[in-house]
Amino acid sequence: MVKRLQNKIAESRFSLPITAIYSVAVWLAGGLIANQLYLHFLLFGLSAYLMVELNNSNSLIRIYSRMVSCSFMALTLMAAFLFDSTDVWVVQFCVITAYLILFKCYQNKRAQGLVFYAFFFIGIASVFFIQILFFVPFLWIMMRTNLMTFNIRLLLASLIGLTAPYWFLSGWFIFNGTSYLLLAHIKSIAEFAPLFQYDFSNLHIIITFVYITVIAIIGSFHFMRNSYKDKIRIRMIYEIFITMNALTFIFILLQPQHIKPLLSIMIINSSVLAAHYIALTHTKTTNITFYCLAICTIGLTVYNLWIP
Repeated sequence: MVKRLQNKIAESRFSLPITAIYSVAVWLAGGLIANQLYLHFLLFGLSAYLMVELNNSNSLIRIYSRMVSCSFMALTLMAAFLFDSTDVWVVQFCVITAYLILFKCYQNKRAQGLVFYAFFFIGIASVFFIQILFFVPFLWIMMRTNLMTFNIRLLLASLIGLTAPYWFLSGWFIFNGTSYLLLAHIKSIAEFAPLFQYDFSNLHIIITFVYITVIAIIGSFHFMRNSYKDKIRIRMIYEIFITMNALTFIFILLQPQHIKPLLSIMIINSSVLAAHYIALTHTKTTNITFYCLAICTIGLTVYNLWIP
């Protein structure tokens, strides 16, 4: 088997440290110190670490490779317009954590504790982005069809986990006499803008969304063609990533005013698919595609950082 540059990079032990150094440089260029984005940078670092754990604990790529975390960092850094959005970073961190915990429930019908904690983080994410709750019914379905771990006890555990953050918040808001703010936040889940109301004035977001969609399509098509080479458990997990990506894409098309937090979720799923494609393909065509993706990712990073 021919090892091309993409495979050498994907299997190198230096890929992750070099990407980490690159990440710090991009954050510094994006205003880490000037705009005091220390909390945002911390959440990014924690999310990157959890992507390493997500890969290690599930063996998402059947060879030694750090491309899952490297792809995640590269795609996240590319969307530099998200740097100053606290809500986006919290949502992204919580979704990765929920994935990490939820995948441990595979074929375990007594995983009430794990399910509680997974949905607890979804509940925290909903405090910052209430519309994430629209994904919950689909997560329940995928728990049944992909993780094969769904029953009434787990359903109740997930509901308790989802509502747990609001138990603490309700006490705080009632104590401060501002319970109406919490009620307004919960009611906002039913507020919908007119469909397909796109803001084409911000080309940065539009171009980045289109590019991540292209990566998602390439990665999904590659995995569906080659999924027979992976274990059944890995296939089930990747189907969750593909399904979540499709749902997020549809959500963005219908309600584009939520594109920033939804884009951060799409980056998580797309980075795993991109990593599988880069690490496990060896043809001349895929090598050229890798070069194109690398150049476009760096180019978009520069564009989003420095072009008004």
